[in-house]
Amino acid sequence: MRTLARLLLVLLVLAGGTASMVPAAVAEPAPSVNVDGVSQQKIDALLALRAGAPAGHSKGELVELLSRQFLGTPYGADMLIGSATQPEQLVIDFRRVDCFTYLDYVEALSRSADRGQFDQNLIDTRYTGGRVDFLQRKHFFSDWVSTPRVAATDVTGALTTAAVTVGKHLNAKADGGTYLAGLPVVDRAITFIPSAAVDDGVIRGLRTGDYIGAYSDQAGLDVTHVGIFVMTPSGPVFRNASSLAANNKVVDSPLAEYVRSVPGIVVYRAQ
Repeated sequence: MRTLARLLLVLLVLAGGTASMVPAAVAEPAPSVNVDGVSQQKIDALLALRAGAPAGHSKGELVELLSRQFLGTPYGADMLIGSATQPEQLVIDFRRVDCFTYLDYVEALSRSADRGQFDQNLIDTRYTGGRVDFLQRKHFFSDWVSTPRVAATDVTGALTTAAVTVGKHLNAKADGGTYLAGLPVVDRAITFIPSAAVDDGVIRGLRTGDYIGAYSDQAGLDVTHVGIFVMTPSGPVFRNASSLAANNKVVDSPLAEYVRSVPGIVVYRAQ
């Protein structure tokens, strides 16, 4: 036995290894990446823009700068690939965006200095625990402030005493079914500001680069749409990938007008 052990040790040394008999950890396979040439060029251009931003730029200013470059980008529904029965792919497509992928890209770009960082930051922004898997995907906006890696802080309740907190059973339909097959129901407290309470005081408390969600009063949902708050010289706007027939692209919508069309808003501040 000692002779066999000595032989094993010699073989390990010759192979450049160690004498440890602990099995090596098996690395997870690299995620399947779905990206086109146009998107790769846009990523490079936006990373260059990010690198050239003034050193004193705040996170909100970076979010505004980068999100502005998407204005006019066509809206595309159901941009991600994967389900409970179909393998998840890391989709990177800047040719079209929906409201959630738009925020994913902007947030990941704001944190990145090169392409490798962008890919990893996109994974960390879109998936809980940084694992590309349908069950790990952040399907709900409140996942951004509730699951690793936390991308933002919920500041909704700090903006006004009129904010309301309700308990939600995310993914559970009122009829007992679920919106997304294979996903569990998640109990979560959601704080929102009713539309009628979004007054000048609330607007003054918002910062350019804040992520805004349109609160949903439907069972099982936290928000129905998301975008970015920007204070422009012409007033506050809601920058979003709009599916409305009149837009069908990334646009700046007057904030007051948009707020009147939804039950309320939630506000997450980028970290």
